[in-house]
Amino acid sequence: MPQLDPQTLDAEALYAALLDQVRTGIAGAHEPAIVGIHSGGAWIAERLARDLGLTARLGVLDVSFYRDDYAKKGLPAEVKPTHIAFDVAGATIVLVDDVLYTGRTTRAAINELFDYGRPARILLAALVDRGERQLPVAADFVAAHTRVGPGEALRLQQSETGQFKLTIERDHA
Repeated sequence: MPQLDPQTLDAEALYAALLDQVRTGIAGAHEPAIVGIHSGGAWIAERLARDLGLTARLGVLDVSFYRDDYAKKGLPAEVKPTHIAFDVAGATIVLVDDVLYTGRTTRAAINELFDYGRPARILLAALVDRGERQLPVAADFVAAHTRVGPGEALRLQQSETGQFKLTIERDHA
């Protein structure tokens, strides 16, 4: 997959590409379910579940308490409850995040997911992979690879009509 200029990332086109990859990747999977990581991953997961007919098997994780940097970063201003209303044990879970970066959020999400049961398989889907991993994590489905400058972050936004937009912001982390 080619490197894309972050200034030209069309979030809606990327979503369409990700949807096609996930649809193909879970064809024939045992008990597929979609779990999004709050907030951007949850937005994408909601659309994926709707577009794939999996709304009854949609879950959302807030990994705030599972992060290895919790003591350093503290709690975000808006902690959302985790909601998984289906049996995780034996399921094929598509774990969804908006931007894959260091791998730490993914690790935290997997740790939390195992508190709900042991899935048969976890597949990772990300709208954008910006590289620079700190942990050995790779997405099974990714719409684009890109890099942003030092001190910058990609942020997914969702409009009131549900449309996605990616922006580059100064990273305050």
